[in-house]
Amino acid sequence: MKRFLGLLLIGMMVASAGFGQKKLEDITIRFFAGGDAGDTFASIVYKGAMAAQKALGCKVEYVFSGWNNEKMVAQLRDAVAAKPDGIAMMGHAGDAALMPLVEQAAKAGIAMMYQNVDVPQIRAKFGGGYVGAQLESQGAALAEAAIKQFGLKKGDRVVVFGNWGMPGRYIREGASADAFAKAGLIVTKLTATNEMVSNTQLMLPVLSGEILAHPDTKLIEYANSANLGAVPMYMKALGKKPGDIKNIGFDTSAAIVDAFRTGYVQLSSDQQPYLQGFLPVASLALSIAYGFSPISYDTGAGFVTPGNIENLASLAVAGMR
Repeated sequence: MKRFLGLLLIGMMVASAGFGQKKLEDITIRFFAGGDAGDTFASIVYKGAMAAQKALGCKVEYVFSGWNNEKMVAQLRDAVAAKPDGIAMMGHAGDAALMPLVEQAAKAGIAMMYQNVDVPQIRAKFGGGYVGAQLESQGAALAEAAIKQFGLKKGDRVVVFGNWGMPGRYIREGASADAFAKAGLIVTKLTATNEMVSNTQLMLPVLSGEILAHPDTKLIEYANSANLGAVPMYMKALGKKPGDIKNIGFDTSAAIVDAFRTGYVQLSSDQQPYLQGFLPVASLALSIAYGFSPISYDTGAGFVTPGNIENLASLAVAGMR
């Protein structure tokens, strides 16, 4: 991070001196925020990207995809056709689906960055940086921390929500499920759909059915910040008191802060979505203007617990964490 800030300052000084391959204010970037404009995670990514746009003065066109892989691919096709200077792309659709379009972008001289989900095969062939958590290690680490923190043991039953069956969308949750299974826990995989992110109440019937069928469930892992923030609603509807079932997941938000404070959420793995907006825009702008190499940055920031949630609370409420 210190290296990046140094490059950013150098870039801004060079800009003021009037040097560079292209002026920052003449650079156009198309930025993919991933979800819908108002959703918990995408809104933080968007804020980060807007902050970089304001700091550097480049032009940024924002794309919202509702976390839909097919829509992202179609929107990337449109983005390449529009020929911006750079594209910051969510990698959810995966290497195979995105590779032909990235090849077209490379031939057109469009610089690429990737955020939230990595595309290692594409980056190995065409370059570009990745800003986001290392999903497999993040998912495994969350499960291992939960097993240790809550004293889970062989034969205990856990639920893991994920976008099962959607390539690139369940790497993290799959690693969690594998880590739980390796420890001898009984793992039930339930699907979290894009619609459940937009309307969190849609998860309740699925969750209710599972808990009614398996009332001995010890822990539930959620795949996104929207559903993790809705945990108090789920638990109250199920007649569960705080702590009756351990609830864990990813990220922070104002709703997740409240869920921690009321005792309904016990553990979260933070991936700092603000940086997933700020750094790709900044990297593209500085690379295009001054030839800097692309930035790759692991945004995984460790675990949020009841013991440290207040350190992040004000930033989460402000939509920064």
